[in-house]
Amino acid sequence: MADKGNDPAVIWQTMIGEMEKGFNSFANQAMGTPEFSRLMNQAGGFAAGAQKQLGELMERYLVSMNLPSRSQLVGMAERLQSIESQLNEIRALLNQMNRSASNAESPAAAKPRPPRTKRPPGEKEQK
Repeated sequence: MADKGNDPAVIWQTMIGEMEKGFNSFANQAMGTPEFSRLMNQAGGFAAGAQKQLGELMERYLVSMNLPSRSQLVGMAERLQSIESQLNEIRALLNQMNRSASNAESPAAAKPRPPRTKRPPGEKEQK
């Protein structure tokens, strides 16, 4: 077995660990400065502006291709949802009207008649 002091894997791990510690120390010092904060703020503002410009560019592209944009699709979906809810209300009202109309009919017409047990006169018994 190789000696731990001469093992290339152990030496490599130690070197990487030391480099990592050094980088973390440098990064912590750099992030603590006001310049770093200002730079990050500028980068965030730049990214937000670029995203807005890309959105506007895509909107113009979709209009030129005669395709709906995301905002137009969202608007159509909202309108469809509103129409569906109105249809559900109409369906509920129709069901309610049908129930009230069936209850308004005479109770005698709604009850089934019992079967006849007496034969009409002149009819013969079947065997």
